[in-house]
Amino acid sequence: MSQALTHRLPLGPLSAVIAVIFFSINDATIKFLSGDYALHQIVLIRSVIGLAILLAIIVPLQGGFGVLRTSRFGMHMLRGFCVVAANTTFFLGLAVLPLADAVAVFFVSPLLITAFSVLLLGEKIGPRRLLAVGFGMVGVLVMVRPGAEGFNAALLLPILAAVAYALLHVLTRKIGGTESAATMSVYIQLVFVVVSATVGATLGHGAWEDKGVEMLAFLLRSWHIPAAADWPLLVLLGVASAGGGFFISQAYRLSEASLIAPLEYAAMPIAVVVGIVLFNEWPTPASWLGMVLIIGSGLFVFWRETKLGDVPAPERPRSRR
Repeated sequence: MSQALTHRLPLGPLSAVIAVIFFSINDATIKFLSGDYALHQIVLIRSVIGLAILLAIIVPLQGGFGVLRTSRFGMHMLRGFCVVAANTTFFLGLAVLPLADAVAVFFVSPLLITAFSVLLLGEKIGPRRLLAVGFGMVGVLVMVRPGAEGFNAALLLPILAAVAYALLHVLTRKIGGTESAATMSVYIQLVFVVVSATVGATLGHGAWEDKGVEMLAFLLRSWHIPAAADWPLLVLLGVASAGGGFFISQAYRLSEASLIAPLEYAAMPIAVVVGIVLFNEWPTPASWLGMVLIIGSGLFVFWRETKLGDVPAPERPRSRR
């Protein structure tokens, strides 16, 4: 293996960690703003700012606007709708759930990515990692508690988001050999802009807002000009969206899905700390147990990857054959 290749190998995991930091900033900021603005208004402003950053800074650094030419337009649109579905369901849940709970349930997605990589990409996992995926699912059940008196239906929203997010990154692995991270990020932001603007044009009048249900109020609230004091947060959202989207695409483009996915669990302790400090949300005993099971499963999957000596592909996706 050449020295240049050896130096490139950590880029995938490093990109994943940077993306997690950006996404954690994004989640906390949207939760903070969810009581004052409609969801898709926040997403539209965030995406316009994020798209401007991508086109002005990241795309030129990645080789210029020529990188936006693609023969996989349909696949980009499919990825875009997956991430729109993931964001919409997750942020709706975030408005009514403790931050740590929403993030913990959502982060069954790396386990789903591992499972989908087997089903859709032909990657192979052994029985131990398959068992780890099972334990992670048990962790989700502990937190959601279906059928129990304390069952919260809103916890199903981050689960739906996790499924859409897992499919997104399996698609990223599928096209990562021909498409750059900048290309994938730009098309996702374009889909966000189109979908959010369409929602604003049809629902932004607020006539269907249900103020008695916080989650529906967040979705159907009337759009209005943001307060001057909120613009720094909205700009921060745009930066976090552009940076997170670019670096997570880079991570899954450069490395195996089952290697990168467990690194995203770093968002869970960040969410616990942010939830306590900013929102005074302390996890319940069931939440702690669920988090331990989910994090432990993810870390075991990652440990098995390194123990088996799997080396992530630096240029294009590959299956373990």
